[in-house]
Amino acid sequence: MKNFSTVVTRAAAAALVACAMASPAQAAPACTFRPNAPDQHVVVKGDTLWDISGTFLQNPWCWPQVWGMNRDEIRNPHWIYPGQVIYFDRSRGRLSLTRPGSADGRGEPPLTKLSPQLRSESLERDAVQSIPAGMIEPYLTQPLVVEADALAGAPRIVASQEGRVYLGTGDRVYVKGELQGGRTFQVFRPGGPLRDPQTGKVLAHEAAYLGTVTLDRAAAPGVDAHTFRVAETRQEMGVGDLLVPMPPTPVRNYMPHAPAQPVDARVMSIHAGVSYAGQSQVVTVNRGSVDGLDVGSVLQLYHLGKTVPDPASKGVLGFGKRTIKLPDEQYGSLFIFRVFNKVSYGLIMQVRAPVEVGDVAKSPE
Repeated sequence: MKNFSTVVTRAAAAALVACAMASPAQAAPACTFRPNAPDQHVVVKGDTLWDISGTFLQNPWCWPQVWGMNRDEIRNPHWIYPGQVIYFDRSRGRLSLTRPGSADGRGEPPLTKLSPQLRSESLERDAVQSIPAGMIEPYLTQPLVVEADALAGAPRIVASQEGRVYLGTGDRVYVKGELQGGRTFQVFRPGGPLRDPQTGKVLAHEAAYLGTVTLDRAAAPGVDAHTFRVAETRQEMGVGDLLVPMPPTPVRNYMPHAPAQPVDARVMSIHAGVSYAGQSQVVTVNRGSVDGLDVGSVLQLYHLGKTVPDPASKGVLGFGKRTIKLPDEQYGSLFIFRVFNKVSYGLIMQVRAPVEVGDVAKSPE
């Protein structure tokens, strides 16, 4: 176990519990603790916020509520590190980094503001992550889904060094299009369209990630193409392939939480084109930031309720019978980890049945 600064640990503890003091309202009725929840949990390397939350709570997405976090604190979380102890304060219905009753006699630590300069990149890298990073890494950094509006103005490769068909690291390629100040780009090839299961509208395209290129020389006056160098190749790239700017460093320590507004989405696609998905696989849904989703949102998965004949109604040879719509069946959770304007990536969590395209994914009830 690493020997972290006592100042950082105490400040983080104070800030976390100060959040709880600032938000005295009790958690929503759905946010209940497990009957067998432990009094404390020692954080170890390999723990995730989802796992730790599930140790104490019936629903892991209730994590921010039992800490009393507001929306800004969810987006910019206070880190938790291996070696720290999380305590269950049963009398207050809260989680804390301070043992209940151990501070000033009221079970509350002294108010201490967490100073931004105490946080460092090395500490943040060691912080407990929300979900296992290895399962979602390619989806954080590679354009496996490209929204329809990103295709229209995307720069494209128009020629290669000496007309080469196979390009390798260091080769030149020539690109036409507006770079918008960017210097490093990912190269992709559009695939099949991803249609909204509800409207049939094309929201995005699947994309084959080919590699990265960096700007060598911008187009001079009277020249139509910019000169790029191939920095990395994953698959063959060539004339006609498109460029997207390198995404910013992804945030990995986001808090699982319910969306800020009601979301009613549908599973739009399953990676690799399979018909069914299970635990720890990635799907896309037909909702994004414009619909109220943000990174860390948790949705509940439902199979659409079937429509069956009403056994009490009469018909001729089975025809003309009334039908009954059965309720949707909730069977799992979906953790949203990357959000675009109209679509999002989600990691399947805790499912009791296979996930299918068209399944409902909506805000927790």
